[in-house]
Amino acid sequence: QVQLVESGGGLVQAGGSLRLSCTASGSIFSIDFMGWYRQVPGKQRELVAGFRSGGNPNYTDSVKGRFTISRDNAKNTEYLQMDSLKPEDTAVYYCKVTAIDSGTYRPSDYWGQGTQVTVSS
Repeated sequence: QVQLVESGGGLVQAGGSLRLSCTASGSIFSIDFMGWYRQVPGKQRELVAGFRSGGNPNYTDSVKGRFTISRDNAKNTEYLQMDSLKPEDTAVYYCKVTAIDSGTYRPSDYWGQGTQVTVSS
C-alpha cells in the first residue's frame, strides 16, 4: 500500500502565494505520475497540474504562469507553488500519484486526503 500526506493549504488574500506538498510512502517501486487536482462543491474534480516521470509538466490553462509543479524524486514528494492566487482558485486540492507497487509491480492510483485552499478577495 501507498500513503499520501498533503500539507500547505490555508487562507490567503488575492495576489498571495501558497505552497502545497505531498509525500508518498509505503510499498513504492517507482512513481509514474504525480499531479494535483482541485474540486469545488457541485463540480467535478479537475486536473490542475501534473507530469509523468521524465516528462514535462502540464497545466490547466487557468493556472499557467501562476502555478508551478515540481517533484523531489529522492523524497517521493511533489510540490505545487501557487502564486498570484485568485478567488476562483478556492477549492480543495488533492494530490494524486500513480505508483508501481513494489510487491505486485502493478500500477495503481493513490489520492491524498485533500487540503483546503481559500483565496479571499
